[in-house]
Amino acid sequence: MAAQSRLIKKYPNRRLYDTRTSSYITLSDVKQLVLDNEDFKVVDAKSEEDLTRSILLQIILEEEAGGAPLFSAPMLSQIIRSYGDAMQGMMGAYLEKTMQSFVEIQSKFQEQSKAFYDVKGLPSNPELWTQFMQVQTPMVQGMMSHYIEQSKNLFVQMQEQMQQQARTVFPGFPFPMPTAQSPRPEPTGEGSEPGERSK
Repeated sequence: MAAQSRLIKKYPNRRLYDTRTSSYITLSDVKQLVLDNEDFKVVDAKSEEDLTRSILLQIILEEEAGGAPLFSAPMLSQIIRSYGDAMQGMMGAYLEKTMQSFVEIQSKFQEQSKAFYDVKGLPSNPELWTQFMQVQTPMVQGMMSHYIEQSKNLFVQMQEQMQQQARTVFPGFPFPMPTAQSPRPEPTGEGSEPGERSK
């Protein structure tokens, strides 16, 4: 039987209360739960509204303001422009799948690297891992660029198929005709899956 999600309540004074430990926690503590892959849910203490996404966004905002941001200004601008767009749902699903694929690649890469260090008899610690990644960064970037290009081509193909289907269903609708752009690369044959009350 799966363990129940850890319940965290947010009170009007903005304090977070961990019902498992019966103690108040900080946003940094919640971040640690994320890093530890702990399953949790944050709710409003009064209305029981789910605030998990809001809290996670606060953590991301703090990290982005820290000094080594993941998102560039153009990328954030593009995300903002996607809200309300007809393809908003598809973009969200696309980004989520891409992130899942990246995490899987990262996990496999780390496991292979740990095995390499064990064979060589070297201590597998964060400093060595950082040094190793600095050496491997160009190769990893090349792999990710190849993956992103494949994903982009698949997305364009899917978009064209949707337009063709839409033209069949709505023959009188003035859909834009495909523009002459750079030709898509030939298929490589590779896989396409790119408490507790506040006192």
